Amino acid sequence: MEKSNAAILEEWVDAYSDYLLNFALSKIKDRDLALDFLQDTYVSALKNLHTFQGKSSPKTWLVSILNRKIIDHWRQQQSRKTKPISHYGSDEDGSQDWLLETGEKHENDGESALIFDEEQMLLEDCMAKLPEQWQGIMRAKYFENKKGEEISKEFDITASNLWVIVHRAKTTLRECLGTKWF
Repeated sequence: MEKSNAAILEEWVDAYSDYLLNFALSKIKDRDLALDFLQDTYVSALKNLHTFQGKSSPKTWLVSILNRKIIDHWRQQQSRKTKPISHYGSDEDGSQDWLLETGEKHENDGESALIFDEEQMLLEDCMAKLPEQWQGIMRAKYFENKKGEEISKEFDITASNLWVIVHRAKTTLRECLGTKWF
């Protein structure tokens, strides 16, 4: 018997709400706003449940929706601000120095951090699909910056086997990320 969308969503609410709320609170400090985003996330998930293909975990999908809600909020909060006319005083040379000042710079508004978090989650999801040995090798090489010789000894493989595994893992990750990247 197939579960209804409401039953699926109810399971997800029970399973992921605490994590999603903490995730939202790590990005925005207003608890009420975080709860609003959480509710909006579940509403969007329910409306779009038919598009969920199961290529990622429900948690990853929900975090992605939540991330986009928060990013949209940041974008709306960026307002264009102009300096008051009195700031410029009189223009002796006759030109008007009208400057438009934007709000926070893009890099400082939190959006970049959210996008980075989403990319990290997608990478972790794809890494989890690699064989265990490949995961260890990729982590040692790219996250721990270990040398090839050290990795070969640690995993008891030849140097040429190491580079074959690295190449295959990178190819697999590239394909996985290509299908998951929206």
